[in-house]
Amino acid sequence: MTAEPIDTKTLPVGVVGLGLMGCSITTCLLIAGHPVVAVAPIPADLTHAEKRVREHLQRSESAGLITHPPAYYLSGLSITEDYALLKDCRLVIECTVENMDIKAAVYAKIESVIDENAILTSNTSAIPISILQAHTTHPTRFFGLHWAEPSHTTRFLEIICGESSNVALGEYLYTIAHYWGKEPTLVRKDIRGFITNRLMYAMYREAFHLVEHGYASVEDVDRACRNNAGYWMTLVGVFRWMDLTGIAAYHNVMKDLFPTLSNSTEVPKLIDDIVKAGGRGVANARGFYDYTPEEARLWEETFTEFSYEIRQLALKYPADVVKRKMKKD
Repeated sequence: MTAEPIDTKTLPVGVVGLGLMGCSITTCLLIAGHPVVAVAPIPADLTHAEKRVREHLQRSESAGLITHPPAYYLSGLSITEDYALLKDCRLVIECTVENMDIKAAVYAKIESVIDENAILTSNTSAIPISILQAHTTHPTRFFGLHWAEPSHTTRFLEIICGESSNVALGEYLYTIAHYWGKEPTLVRKDIRGFITNRLMYAMYREAFHLVEHGYASVEDVDRACRNNAGYWMTLVGVFRWMDLTGIAAYHNVMKDLFPTLSNSTEVPKLIDDIVKAGGRGVANARGFYDYTPEEARLWEETFTEFSYEIRQLALKYPADVVKRKMKKD
């Protein structure tokens, strides 16, 4: 949309929904320099949101991700229940639960106060953008912004156009996402699950198939993922991986392997049983693994440590790493 540098300090952003991801998205935007208006649709969010954001910033300071103390960034944050404070925001990111009725109600409240030229986005990971934008007054300015948790450390971001989206605005979001420390993907044609979820859920489905049919245990499947794909995926994606390791071999394997892969459309019994029994993973120490409360706490802590450390390694190998090396030569 523009080739000129963007001054994030003069571009206020709104975040509506202050759960786990809403807080890390808010942190990312503050680090990038944006003034942020964070709206809590659920009053309970007001009690923990600032503490969560502050802790993210403190950890970011310790890890060297930020150059100022947390108070410097927090000075740009307003946490409120009042949607009217979004009126000056040029971009608003909705981060509420995956419920169509709730999202539609939230969009009505947002659109009643923001300028018609402001961009409205959703952090949905499940509902097609074309469906969501049909519930807005100005669908051309509506997009999906699909983040990964924790949003202030990961390079991932999908920008998804719906059927009615103005692609030029999507390109503007693509540009500004680089100021957020992202290597974004612009999905120009809407599809349920977008890119990463379609890839990952195909893998999840096969993982359940292997466990439920006795080929491997949960631990075996996780170990295989960690020690194979987990090694190379931070550097390359699936297509460059095949380029690096021999395309013809993959072609040969596909002919015989594809017909044997699971194509079930049912929710696997293994996860269905866990959820119906109230399991929420480490959040309540009940999931695919058995946890003591201390183990669950330590897994959350370890994941946080890992997210910061893997970021430092990943930043050494950006998408254009080879092009940069060629320029040096």
